[in-house]
Amino acid sequence: MSEQAVLDQIKAEIDGTDVVLFMKGTPVFPQCGFSAAVVGVLSHVGVQFKGVNVLEDDAVRQGIKDFSDWPTIPQLYVKGEFVGGCDIIREMYETGELMEMFSTHGVNVQPAG
Repeated sequence: MSEQAVLDQIKAEIDGTDVVLFMKGTPVFPQCGFSAAVVGVLSHVGVQFKGVNVLEDDAVRQGIKDFSDWPTIPQLYVKGEFVGGCDIIREMYETGELMEMFSTHGVNVQPAG
């Protein structure tokens, strides 16, 4: 697959779902601690999201880094906008910014509890 085709595929994933997490593994079985941490935060706040397993395709694994100009995985996108990786998501959750961002972007949350 050409680099442009990979970038087009990534853009389609991001545009096709409100909340997309490019991660190592799946939401049910994350295969790295950073991906597991972001899945944990998203699950805790009750956000529906799509996980894209970058371990299944090296072209996507590299392509998402090129697409966002961000060197690490996981990467979270909300309504087409790149939000950040694990440390940023964790910090945003702790400060309340993450819930505020979901609210302002019209993303439905259903916190556990």
